[in-house]
Amino acid sequence: MTFHAPLIIDIVGTKLTQVDRVRLKNPLVGGLILFSRNWENRAQLSALCATIKRLRSDLLICVDHEGGRVQRFKNDGFTHLPPMRALGHMWMDSPQKGKKAGPLDATQAATACGFVLGSELRACGVDFSFAPVLDLDYGESSVIGDRAFARDPRVVSLLAKSVMHGLLKSGTGNCGKHFPGHGFAKADSHVATAIDRRTRSLILKEDAAPYRWLGTALDSVMPAHVVYPKVDSRPAGFSRVWLQDILRGELGFTGAIFSDDLSMAAARYIDGQQLSYTDAAIAALHAGCDLVLLCNQSLRLKQGETSPMDALIAGLTQAQIQGHWQASDSSEERRWRLLPQSLARPWDDLMVSADYMQALDWLP
Repeated sequence: MTFHAPLIIDIVGTKLTQVDRVRLKNPLVGGLILFSRNWENRAQLSALCATIKRLRSDLLICVDHEGGRVQRFKNDGFTHLPPMRALGHMWMDSPQKGKKAGPLDATQAATACGFVLGSELRACGVDFSFAPVLDLDYGESSVIGDRAFARDPRVVSLLAKSVMHGLLKSGTGNCGKHFPGHGFAKADSHVATAIDRRTRSLILKEDAAPYRWLGTALDSVMPAHVVYPKVDSRPAGFSRVWLQDILRGELGFTGAIFSDDLSMAAARYIDGQQLSYTDAAIAALHAGCDLVLLCNQSLRLKQGETSPMDALIAGLTQAQIQGHWQASDSSEERRWRLLPQSLARPWDDLMVSADYMQALDWLP
């Protein structure tokens, strides 16, 4: 029987509840994403991750931890990482005596950022971060902003590849986002439908160029909840044109594809109608996603209310039984490849290691 665990869900708080445990044991659940509410300190985070792995060792423990304003763990020893735009500025700076500046220093600093980011997460038991951002900095998108390295796709690609090198050194996978590009669309897809009316050829030449140049190094990709009407009427994460024809076909990408969060306002508005979480998940899987995220739906409800997360698990189970969705061995293999393949370095050992201290010295 084909096995496939496509759901990435969240948990309530700093410890697993009994409801969390039941959900995480479900065979359709392949991982979870942590948020700031799941954090108190390093000891608590490490204990939480260890508990999760004892429950199911194959669960992928994820987090959005990029640096700058998107960093879930910021104290108790975690390094405050710079926004990625700081690396783009370093690239453009003129070298001066005693100052790290210029393209080569910037790529070295980017590798250091990836190594510190991945090493600190892994020391606490977190497997994976959704990073780096490959969107171009057009100066228009409030949701992207300083999360982007630069406007030039060549600079973005080289700095992102350096961050990915640092993540690789730490034993952590990577995720390029948001394919084919969220930087040009002004609307925040968390709360509104974002639309990019440019031509297919222009988007591929500019925004999607990093995905072509980094295709052999990317472990996973997250598509944008953006509609590109000159290419397809559906947002990229629900579009076979973007995911199958272009990303897999033209660009040759072979890694895992995550949907972006299905709870976002733009996520479930497809072909002029609002879909249920289950129908949106099935649409994303049919379009070519291997894994789908549903975030911030585990919070405690009033007595008698059904959690959207439980409704999704039940709905996808029923869809599989009825043949509306088929599990994929290749998707499950891609999920397994994202799990760390090496032992993590304990925190105390990491703090005194020469490579970690050298990396800290390179941070902007």
